[in-house]
This record gives sequence, structure tokens and C-alpha cells, in this order.
Amino acid sequence: MTKPQTILVTGGAGYIGSTICSALQDAGHTPIMWDSLITGQETFARRHKFYQGDIASKEVLAAILQDHPEIQATIHCAARIIVPESMTEPCLYYSENVSKSLVLFENLRQFGKNRIVFSSSASVYAQTATFSVDETGTRDPKSPYARTKAMMEDILMDFAQAYGTTSIILRYFNPIGADPKFRTGPFVADPSHLLGRLVATAAGKIPSFTLTGCDWPTRDGSGIRDYIHVWDLAMAHVKAVELFDDVIHASQDRCPIINLGTGKGVTVKEFIAAFEEVLGRSISKTEGSPRPGDNAGCYTTAKRALDWLTWHPSLSLQQGIADALEWHRLWTNPKNLL
Repeated sequence: MTKPQTILVTGGAGYIGSTICSALQDAGHTPIMWDSLITGQETFARRHKFYQGDIASKEVLAAILQDHPEIQATIHCAARIIVPESMTEPCLYYSENVSKSLVLFENLRQFGKNRIVFSSSASVYAQTATFSVDETGTRDPKSPYARTKAMMEDILMDFAQAYGTTSIILRYFNPIGADPKFRTGPFVADPSHLLGRLVATAAGKIPSFTLTGCDWPTRDGSGIRDYIHVWDLAMAHVKAVELFDDVIHASQDRCPIINLGTGKGVTVKEFIAAFEEVLGRSISKTEGSPRPGDNAGCYTTAKRALDWLTWHPSLSLQQGIADALEWHRLWTNPKNLL
């Protein structure tokens, strides 16, 4: 039986952060949610112990730790995450993601809270001929968003070497779906990611889905990704905090990197076919050019996650699509979420 822990989650009122909080709570832990609510949802914040404020605020962190000195680790999810926006607003992304995270890491260190689980991204990887990547792969981030993630990884590695802090870097692939109990889910009004655009098309919010990029060197010309159910992703974070010291020991590294994905590559065209199968009808589709910052994509090997976290994904692509569709139905009728 794992001993209950108290875990600070930055960006805890966001899509992924809120799902992590629910997974921690279901596993018997106490999540402490910290979010500015600039993009996070107050509705999600009501479900947990919540502190509103900027992650760079030492005063807010001090208040949290005064109330909860028992916090054992921090899961750092807070970040701006929209790739096209990062191409047009790089200053915003470097300020919000890098500068404020640096201040957060230093404040945590000064308070003696030296265990961090960091939400990174597969977007840091360089393209490979097979589209498969592992944690030893070369980094070559193609957007300001991806570069902020790479920079934050470097900061944590430098902190580990200089100060003896410890961190686990989790590189996410492509989260989909919603909390299976429908407590939380995606909430962006104008989504830029694949499943959100498909759901919006099916709901009639946009007239047609545009497949951005049809000439990539993949098996059908569309981009390839590794789509992981957000609940599986959240459960990996539970494992990371429960097995934190074991992971550091097994990796022989104060800042190990672990990919979180299914290990299966799915093209955009294959994903659309699965979506229409779950939906039960076809949707209007067109083809267009890649967006700024797009690339052909990649998928992961998942050996480290299995070996070090004893974690593997259990929910299917179709389940993620079905949960997203049901969440959209509930989210557009807020009374259903009460």
C-alpha cells in the first residue's frame, strides 16, 4: 500500500493538470492545485484545495507551504501550449513558460522542495526516418512552444548538477479524451488540436475539418502521432510521485527523462477514420497546407515508462474519442456536470 502524499500541481485547473489532480485523489493522495486561472477553469478548481496566483509568486508559494508543509513533490504543468500562437507570440511563451518556471524552480529550491515532476513534450524531438523516437533521441524543437519545453528541461538538468535537486521529466505525446468519470476535460472554445477540431466539426461549430499537411513522408501523406488517453497520462504522474526515489535510483540520474505514449503511430487520416467510426457518420473534410510550426510527427517507444514507472497505457484510441465526444456533450450543457 503506497503511503498517501500531498502533491502540489501547478496549472492544476487546466485540462491535463485537473485530470492529474483527480487521479491523485482517486489514488489516495492530496492534490494542492495552484493556477492563475488565466486559462484554467474555476469549475475544476472547486474540486480540490486551490490557490490562485502566478507561479512566479514567492508569496503565493510561501502561503501554500505554510498551510501544507507536508508537500512531498511538485508536478509542474503550468504553461502556454498552443503551437501556432507561440509562432506569433514568442515573447509571451518565453516569458510565461521559461522565465516564470525558472523563478518557480528557484523558489521551490529555496523552500527545500527539491522533487519536481515536469510536464515536457514530444515536440522537442528531431524527426527520424522511421518516426519512432526514444528518450535518447536528438532534440530539434521547431516552434517557440517546443523550444520553451527544451529550455525548461535544460534548466532542471543544470539545477540537478549544480544544486543536487531531483526531477523527472515526462515527455508527453498527444493527450486525448477526458476524465472517464467526466469531472474534467478539454475546454478550449476554439481548439487547435486534431480531436478538438474534429469534435467541433461534428458539432457544427466549424463547417469542415481541414487536414493540415498531406505531403509528409508517412504511409498516407498525413502527419503521424502517438495519441494517449489523458487518464493514462494522469496515472503515469501518480506513478511518478509514488515511485519518485525508485526512478531516480533506477535511472542513476538526478533528472531522468521518460516518454509517455502508447508506442503506436497513428496517422491523421487513420485518426479521422477512427473518429468517424466512433461518431457513427462521416464529417466534411478538406485538405490544406501545414500550419506554422507543424512537422510530420513521431511516436514513442515506451520501455522506460514500463521499466521505471511500471506503467503502460490501458485505454484505446476509440475510448479517447468516445470520452471526448461525451465530454463535449456534457460541457455544452453545464448542468450535466454539477
